[in-house]
Amino acid sequence: MSISDVTLKLNMDRYLRMALQEDITSEDVSANAVMDRPCRGEVELLCKQDGVIAGLQVFARVFQLLDDTFSIECFCRDGDQVKAGQRAAVLQGDIRALLSGERTALNYLQRMSGIATYTAETAHLLEGTGITLLDTRKTTPNMRIFEKYAVTVGGGTNHRYNLSDGVMLKDNHIGAAGGIRQAVARARAYAPFVRKIEVETETLDQVREAVEAGADIIMLDNMDPDTMKQAVALIAGRAETECSGNVTREKIAALRDIGVDYISSGALTHSAPILDLSLKHLHPVEPQAD
Repeated sequence: MSISDVTLKLNMDRYLRMALQEDITSEDVSANAVMDRPCRGEVELLCKQDGVIAGLQVFARVFQLLDDTFSIECFCRDGDQVKAGQRAAVLQGDIRALLSGERTALNYLQRMSGIATYTAETAHLLEGTGITLLDTRKTTPNMRIFEKYAVTVGGGTNHRYNLSDGVMLKDNHIGAAGGIRQAVARARAYAPFVRKIEVETETLDQVREAVEAGADIIMLDNMDPDTMKQAVALIAGRAETECSGNVTREKIAALRDIGVDYISSGALTHSAPILDLSLKHLHPVEPQAD
């Protein structure tokens, strides 16, 4: 399942409501203390770092859930490169909603933009190779849909979304079944025929067994580059190949020429730093009642 902007829009509200409820159990005491009645205000979204922006609709939706009158004018779109000092958007709404939603909205936007930036930098290193960069399920609980969307904005591709989305037989599945051949046979008998079967391997002997068992995709997990090259030669096109295991941006250069179809990297979601963004210059845009 690939996370598109439509998929995100259809699923995000329940997570955003939980995040807001985590931050506001009864009221925002600080906002209500300084603003005891409705007053329309304006604030700017500013970029404090260079990077790739992602999650603007999520950012805006946080405020929309708090204020039906909220409006936003964006000067960039998801996937755009932004620069430090750039004004990314101007927001208008009830000042109390702008204050109360600020941290939650920025948490999403900074996290998603950080992932999109890290993914874009990693994908750039694979340009011209024909290798597809994949994410993993190593995501923050209740943040998966946002983090995987951010990967696509940055130029990566989503691996399976969750355990219901595909068959992947890892070491413990193989151990439970008694071997790769047995695990693949059981998956073939159980899973719908439209599902591909992926098998994780750590040695060349396991690669041979996975090929003989008829695996559709063979993951080469935590192998050194020379062993992976041997594995790709051994597979000889009889299955798709995926390189995995502690893949970071810094290690990509050594993996460009091994001949795999896919490289999956948990670092895209679990190790990307945030992109620094802030809301500044909040001020009323209508006279305040005495």
